[in-house]
Amino acid sequence: MDQARRGLERARRAMLSNQYDIIILDEVNVAVWFDLITTEEVIELLNDRPENVEVVLTGRRAPEELIKMADLVSEVKEIKHYYNRGVKARNGIER
Repeated sequence: MDQARRGLERARRAMLSNQYDIIILDEVNVAVWFDLITTEEVIELLNDRPENVEVVLTGRRAPEELIKMADLVSEVKEIKHYYNRGVKARNGIER
């Protein structure tokens, strides 16, 4: 839980730094699903977003509150995945 909150705080600092046009919170919806962070914490971050910064939230099971706030919502459907060939999580990609 602490690591998820630290990650969210790191994203906040990056978002407010004026160094980035886009911030991607990869699998943040899953972190909310597992109660590592709350929907309210993510909403607070989004409410503090500067107008010139795009924030992308990824992951399954997005809370309805975040879907309602979003400008774009899409769903990716797996057609083929290397995991099914026995390839495990790769350093720097999935872990």
